[in-house]
Amino acid sequence: MKRIRNFFQQDNTMFLAMILRIGLGSVFVAGGTSKLSQLLNPDLQQGMVDSYMGSAGYVNAFFTEFIFSSNIIEPWHFLTMLSTFEFLAGIALIIGFAVLPLSLIFGFLFWTFVVSLPVVTTPGVVLEAGMKTYLSPALLVLIRDIALSGMCFVLYNLGAGNMSVDKKIGWKWKQENINWDNLGLLLRLSLGIVFIVGGMFAGFDHIATFGFSSYILLPLGIWLISGIKSKQAGYALMILILWYIFTKLNLDKSIIANFNGIKREMAILAGAYVLSQQGGGKSFVITNTLKKFTI
Repeated sequence: MKRIRNFFQQDNTMFLAMILRIGLGSVFVAGGTSKLSQLLNPDLQQGMVDSYMGSAGYVNAFFTEFIFSSNIIEPWHFLTMLSTFEFLAGIALIIGFAVLPLSLIFGFLFWTFVVSLPVVTTPGVVLEAGMKTYLSPALLVLIRDIALSGMCFVLYNLGAGNMSVDKKIGWKWKQENINWDNLGLLLRLSLGIVFIVGGMFAGFDHIATFGFSSYILLPLGIWLISGIKSKQAGYALMILILWYIFTKLNLDKSIIANFNGIKREMAILAGAYVLSQQGGGKSFVITNTLKKFTI
């Protein structure tokens, strides 16, 4: 019992870095496993490729031409390699191997999903009958991925943390001179923007609302960003996400499908836990900022 207590009481920042990397790693393990289970199944692989490369998939016409016009690589090979990397990188993050380069890579990689998403937002354009695609701006549709990008940069600036392979083998596992005021600001902005977007644009196409009303989402997002009582905001966010995960689970679906359906929420839950324990830092707390404008 004493060893357990000492583990949780040791360098709290490094323990929270471990929580954050496991949450983020779970996203990639779930996504990679789900895609590979279909891509490596002869009966499902073509449907997976068609779904991913179609109008309601994740690669728009611009990048389809850019990547595949030379016929050097086929969509199945591209998706299989990408999914394999996603899965292995997720495992690496969970066990704490090569955390700094992987967190930096994924921090930028999430933004490529935004620029490659097929969307139609041009006024007057009418979709053909039966055609499905995204009708909201890509940045809003993928706002959760933007949050995960911010969390990756937080992890990069923390390090692998406790119980990591990097620490065991002597690789750099902890960044020096960690400034939590700035990292806390990045974390609460990353989390808060998800719920501000959900609250402001609830009801529009493919906007994540987690099944909650704008009257809950928008105040929660503002609360998270404000920096006021950030630890309590983190606990509130954990309750909301845990409830969403509970309602999302479906016994009629496979374990892989269930895991994939809540992958982003698992990372958000980890981020919320970190916020509840470490707070959101002192940078740009709204009350302090307002004081600067008062006489």
